[in-house]
Amino acid sequence: MTLGQRFARVVTQAVVRAPFLWRVFRGPMTRQFDRLAPEWDSTRVSRERLAPMLAALDAVPDVRRVLDVGTGSGAVARLLSERWPDAQVTGVDVSPGMVEEARRLGSGEHYDVGDASALPYPDASFDLLTLNNMIPFFDELARVTAPGGHVAIAYSRGSGTPIWVPVERVRAELERRGFLHVADFRVGPGVALLARRS
Repeated sequence: MTLGQRFARVVTQAVVRAPFLWRVFRGPMTRQFDRLAPEWDSTRVSRERLAPMLAALDAVPDVRRVLDVGTGSGAVARLLSERWPDAQVTGVDVSPGMVEEARRLGSGEHYDVGDASALPYPDASFDLLTLNNMIPFFDELARVTAPGGHVAIAYSRGSGTPIWVPVERVRAELERRGFLHVADFRVGPGVALLARRS
């Protein structure tokens, strides 16, 4: 792993254990992703890296309101728009640089600069939330997911992903907040989990 990837791993481990630490790391992580934004889509996004998320989405019923948390350059949000062309798809990211790229590359999605630890949306706003290689802030995921809605969380390179939370931990944290486990997916080195809000 590069220095930046190791930093992302340390931040992820710290914040999942103690979410209040995000206040300490938010600035450096935002600056890191702002720097990476212009080259992100061309160097780090591929159909192969999106395969675990695609597998999870195959198990999701029709949706109308979707939020891609940590959208980066908007690759997953664009996939969501392709899959559900009538859905309202929103991408949110803490990095203004990434959101600028997502808007430039977008195909009708809406993109907001926002912090995943305090999402700028009302309670129960979305039928589906997606997180691809993203730190999950579980309380916020639960807050904005509508009853019966789904959360799909994927890590494109499994435990080799710099931002990585073991699937068992993700499942346990979601279950503690009223989600039912639907399925796990393994595609190449990547993994994904799908859960439904009860």
